[in-house]
Amino acid sequence: MSAEMHDTKGFHRESRSIAQLIRDFTHESTALVQDEVDLAKAEVSEKISQLGSGLRNLGMGALVLFAGLLVLLDAAVAGLLMVIPLEQQAWAAPLIVGGVVALIGLIMLLSGRKKVRAKNLKPQQTLDEVRRDSRLFRRTNT
Repeated sequence: MSAEMHDTKGFHRESRSIAQLIRDFTHESTALVQDEVDLAKAEVSEKISQLGSGLRNLGMGALVLFAGLLVLLDAAVAGLLMVIPLEQQAWAAPLIVGGVVALIGLIMLLSGRKKVRAKNLKPQQTLDEVRRDSRLFRRTNT
């Protein structure tokens, strides 16, 4: 049961019962939780799509790069063989080129691993919103 009231400035106000306030609070809390769940779903879906697209690009780029790299490595070995006398140390040219390429590959792998770590893929916006709502909820209940 609600009674109509007017505040000091003459505006029309409706006073609501405690039961109505609790129903409203429950409804608003449920809506807030549903909104947070929807945000989390959307953000996770976006992150998965981003990850899939990135992995496809990485895969295709790696294949093309690998083909070009093989040709360049063969040319580098041939170039070093022209500098290093064949009768003395013909094995040195492939060893030098292979060592440099292996080092570059290791650096690239470590960099890629760092970018694909789980902490970089978590739905940060959703987590921030939930923390903010939790703080707000705790403040209103104290």
